[in-house]
Amino acid sequence: MAKTPAAELVVGGREVRVSSPDRVVYEATERTPAISKLDVCRYFAEVGEVMLRSIGERPTAMERWPDGWREGMRLATGPQDRDGDGFYQKRLPKGAPDYVETVKITFPSGRTADELCPTEPASLVWAAQMGALTFHPWPVRRPDVDHPDELRIDLDPQEGTGFADAQRVAAVARELLEELGLRGYPKTSGNRGVHIYVRIEPRWGFDEVRHAAIGLGRELERRDGGVTTAWWKEERGARLFLDYNQNLRDRTIASAWSLRARPGAPVSTPMTWQHLAEVTDPGEYNLTTIPDYLADGDPWAGMDDAAYSIEPLLELWENLPGGELNWPPDYPKQPGEPPRVQPSKKVAAHWDEHGNRIEK
Repeated sequence: MAKTPAAELVVGGREVRVSSPDRVVYEATERTPAISKLDVCRYFAEVGEVMLRSIGERPTAMERWPDGWREGMRLATGPQDRDGDGFYQKRLPKGAPDYVETVKITFPSGRTADELCPTEPASLVWAAQMGALTFHPWPVRRPDVDHPDELRIDLDPQEGTGFADAQRVAAVARELLEELGLRGYPKTSGNRGVHIYVRIEPRWGFDEVRHAAIGLGRELERRDGGVTTAWWKEERGARLFLDYNQNLRDRTIASAWSLRARPGAPVSTPMTWQHLAEVTDPGEYNLTTIPDYLADGDPWAGMDDAAYSIEPLLELWENLPGGELNWPPDYPKQPGEPPRVQPSKKVAAHWDEHGNRIEK
């Protein structure tokens, strides 16, 4: 069978070459037809301008699925995992067009990398041609990549909970933010969760923004018993986990308008608060429906009109009990951090009162 010739898309006056344009990226479902690589590239061309309002000028990792996505495929867990079907690309690959810009970022290890920094829709389409479905931007913008300009509230349903629980807790979070003089902007995760973004003044470091998220999470725990900030899964139960560590350096979540590697090509979709409260099935917002959805305008318009102080959230961190919480395993042990051992496997006699292991 003859190979299908490459297609050309004109995006913002640039020609972007799309190889294997008829490759099936998403198989057909009851809701959506089979979706090709060219369909994916056209999608990002269509949403490119509005997407750049969220991820423009940000260091951005690409979640790439070069052969498309199918049920049962697996995302690699790290650079040493060679068996994954998809993977995160944090360094821009060689051979990228000149218009695809980068920004230098520093990982928790101290190593650096030149990461994709989208500045125009063509760069998003180029990434899609490389198999990127989901974009994972940092909460910073160049040139200052050490001071976040957004707080991210990741409401992650655990076993026994679902999207309706995320909707309920998101409404409680909205009330809390408004009481503190802050404004949040919600979006679906593209699965069962909800993300809430708050534009903040870029004068705090990642660690302080993380503490602000913990403070907010603890107040939510007080107001709604269906929320938890417990790091260990065995302690979460059937509650929504507020993943405070998503605000750290090199921790990212799927961007607004990104596709997700799930059946039906769902999209992580920005919404107004009223619209979010009315959604019954987040899967209705997918590659085939988002262009019409956007015809009514950007629900996050005006998001950059005001930037807020996180001092009210830091006050919650200081005043509510609980102390420091666990950091991700690739970070050095932090002062005051609880033991990095699963609670059910912890033997009390092996630890002192400060959470340090007693050497035998």
